[in-house]
Amino acid sequence: MNTESLLRDLREDLDDGGLRGSFLVRDLNTGQELGLDADLEFPSASLVKVPLAAATLERIRRGELDGATQLEVEPGRVTTAGPAGLARFRHPAHVAIDDLLYLSVAVSDGTAADALFELTPPAEVTRMLREWGIDGVSVRHPTAELADTPAERFEPGEVHLAHALAIRAGTAGRGHPVSQLDVSRASAGSARAYVALLEALWRPSKVDTEVAARTRDLMAHNLLRQRLTPDFASDSTKWSAKTGTLLNLRHEVGVAEHADGQVFAVAALTESRVPAAIQPEAEILMARVARTMRDHLRSR
Repeated sequence: MNTESLLRDLREDLDDGGLRGSFLVRDLNTGQELGLDADLEFPSASLVKVPLAAATLERIRRGELDGATQLEVEPGRVTTAGPAGLARFRHPAHVAIDDLLYLSVAVSDGTAADALFELTPPAEVTRMLREWGIDGVSVRHPTAELADTPAERFEPGEVHLAHALAIRAGTAGRGHPVSQLDVSRASAGSARAYVALLEALWRPSKVDTEVAARTRDLMAHNLLRQRLTPDFASDSTKWSAKTGTLLNLRHEVGVAEHADGQVFAVAALTESRVPAAIQPEAEILMARVARTMRDHLRSR
């Protein structure tokens, strides 16, 4: 199948499954890439924890922070489904900065991430991204705001109403009355922008080599593996990634390193038209689309 026909079919598959997305797969050895609305911007949700980690590690490298420093972290006391780690703690805890990095990226712990944001605010993370030549990813707020959406105001049996609001209230210009879903107010980026970040972490760039290596290691230990991982990880492929989830948004960005030396950066950012919190079919579909794009690019 030629590339044009493949992308048309994948777009139809996404639409039939109630998804709209921004996808990009890039061969980091050759620079060849395959995209589907790759420049369409989405709120980033927890994907921002990757640039946050890199920025924190850069400050440790500079001597501005000490990774062994223990911070007293107030418990998140979150009771709704989803958040993990310190976000569900009931009592204060003392945690080293290095360990907060692990919790933030590998466990996607929002409370740990916000403890790091107190040290390096969102505006500073964005400034460092620009220093590294990464222009399309913007970090605008801590992650606590992601836990303050309409979903937290409904009873568990009515969460679909929050998803219905998220789906129906958006504007053609990517604005939204829910600030976390408005690309002009929320932390945001496109598939192309996040692939640029991945390439800067996996290939020589303005990001310090030790900072990049530690960030890659954190992503390699990601524990949330229900989305793209089943289609990319194997005994002969190392998959290092970060997910992002918010209301009807489901994202994942990562790098597949094959035993034969091929390396592919993958970004899949999606929004669903289906008003339901749990959608395993959406997870399967976005993974299949990303995998099909990778397979097509790999066969060239």
